[in-house]
Amino acid sequence: MPSKRGGPRKKKRASISAEGIVPQGDAHSSTVTPAAPGFDEPTGMFGQIDGLSVPGAGLRSLDFPADVHSMFADLFIPNDAGHPPPQMEPTPSPSNIPTQSLVRTYGSEHDILNAYYDLIHHYFPILPPRVVPASPDRPLDTVGSYTDSPTEEPILLYRPRSPLSLALSAVLALVPHPSDLEPSSSASVVRRRTYAHTFAQMANTSIEADCELHASSTDPSQALSSERPLIDRESFHPHSPVELECVLALLVLSVYEYTQRGNLLKMRYRAGQALAIALDMSLHSLGEEYDEFAEARRRAWWMTYYCVLQGSIVSTTPLAIVANDPQFVTPYPRFAADPDGWAVLMQAQQVLVSATQFVIDLNKCISTRTNMPYIYERMQQLDTWASSALAQSNLLPIVPPSMNCGDGMEFTTAQSIRSISRIKLSSAQIKIHRFRAFSDIPIFIKKHCDLTAANANNLAVSSSSKNSRTQNGISNIQCSCGSLEPFQQSSSEFTPSSASSTSSDYQSMSQFSFTSGFPFSIQHSAKVCLRAALLISRMFPSLPLPQPIMDGCKSQQGMTLQPPNQLPRTMPSFACCLMQGSYAMLMIFYKARVEKQLSSDYENKSTPSDRLIEELRQGLERIIATVTNYATAFEALDGMRDEIEGAYQTAFPQP
Repeated sequence: MPSKRGGPRKKKRASISAEGIVPQGDAHSSTVTPAAPGFDEPTGMFGQIDGLSVPGAGLRSLDFPADVHSMFADLFIPNDAGHPPPQMEPTPSPSNIPTQSLVRTYGSEHDILNAYYDLIHHYFPILPPRVVPASPDRPLDTVGSYTDSPTEEPILLYRPRSPLSLALSAVLALVPHPSDLEPSSSASVVRRRTYAHTFAQMANTSIEADCELHASSTDPSQALSSERPLIDRESFHPHSPVELECVLALLVLSVYEYTQRGNLLKMRYRAGQALAIALDMSLHSLGEEYDEFAEARRRAWWMTYYCVLQGSIVSTTPLAIVANDPQFVTPYPRFAADPDGWAVLMQAQQVLVSATQFVIDLNKCISTRTNMPYIYERMQQLDTWASSALAQSNLLPIVPPSMNCGDGMEFTTAQSIRSISRIKLSSAQIKIHRFRAFSDIPIFIKKHCDLTAANANNLAVSSSSKNSRTQNGISNIQCSCGSLEPFQQSSSEFTPSSASSTSSDYQSMSQFSFTSGFPFSIQHSAKVCLRAALLISRMFPSLPLPQPIMDGCKSQQGMTLQPPNQLPRTMPSFACCLMQGSYAMLMIFYKARVEKQLSSDYENKSTPSDRLIEELRQGLERIIATVTNYATAFEALDGMRDEIEGAYQTAFPQP
């Protein structure tokens, strides 16, 4: 019987094949018009900052439409008239990208490995130290092009051979090319995005190939008794076994999905895949034996462990493994410049994931108004653990800096890992203390700011002012936990009742006494949050900036970034710590402002509150500069930058 459905039939385009990448000339194209930037005056600073503490806050998703992310607070979304929000649409057509936009791609495995050490290793040391001296960074000056069809992927001049070199190429492609004259233009951003995703898809295909059993296709009845497939390929790193490359590639892709594509589900999925393969290889139960591959195996295991925990942290979901499982006995890797560096990092990750679980438990106890004694006891335990771990992270390495003998010592990497550990521990302290410090604001107990009927007033307020806000290219964040606009009133109008949420959850919580059982006072918890937030704001800028060796015949003629020629840091899987720190500083800014208004010396030009407010302002500026640097490469962090900057401009309006 003939089909009665009308319209032409379109063949499905096959998934990207790593074998199908061949050179081809550039196609003619036109420029993509960028969305006009700009901020407006939001209705109140808390309308912006209350969304900063929710899981996934600020991430721009390149995968899902808005309704899928309704669990999160609204994001600042450029939305000029006639131009749909870019993060809610598929990747713009590559055929519209001008040919002069260069992408950072490389012409050999050696050059990709060298670029990994220049641009990634300091923040994400999945491989052992360099075995050869650093060489000049040599990204290709020409790249493949797009075909005439807007649905086709870019054609590459060189196809990396390993799943790891493919995954690394996905991240490296996001870093602006040194000869790109306008790296921040929409044209360059979209082209980098498309190339990166092409590499990521090719990496996934290569991972599948590495895990494939020949018998599965030829004789499935024998497949279950087959051993692990042998990989006939030269290793990407001479001291890292080739069979580890699919694990390491999945770790890189996990961070890519989070920081570039804003996809928390895929982030956790990639890390889970890596965990399954690592466990199958028994990487978790290695002994003390040390050969030329031992360091690589140890790093592969503990970075897998790290990424699995990170997925739980950023999504505020229970951990899928037991963090202190006694079966995890593989010794820690080792930095020659800091023998304890890996132990410090893993302990920081364990503290942070435990603090995240504390938030989950707190939510449950508040909603049921039961088991609060457990919360009080757990809060004290975690505070002691976090304080002890932070003190340990501040201890200087046993090996003095004077012994730094080059990349083999990994001195810069070890310093960076120490800073990342302090950032994580400070974020854990904020999670532990933030409810006690800011219990007058009920947003902290809402994991996803679920939209309920009790919060209809907030949605009405948000909708009524949406048009005026989006005309200036930014959408205000409104947390569905309750309206916080009363806090913008003057001190004479401020009363506890005016600060009450319309949320039924908060009305029920207000009848439950939290004060009597908490082991810390509100003032103490606020001070802990303040110190932690300021430390976060100082540690992020202390992370090293990439400084590749430039080829003598080349110069960075492009790179009109701010500051000039500053490359972005990479692998910001812990960017949620930026949100935690900025949230705490903005909350304390509000408290300090109210205290100043109530002070008898309110008219004095300089008060302790003024000095604190100035310190908070500088801390927020450091965080904005940091996230701006990250967002140069990682698009999902654009939302974080816009939210923090918008809240900052409201708190500290420019004259």
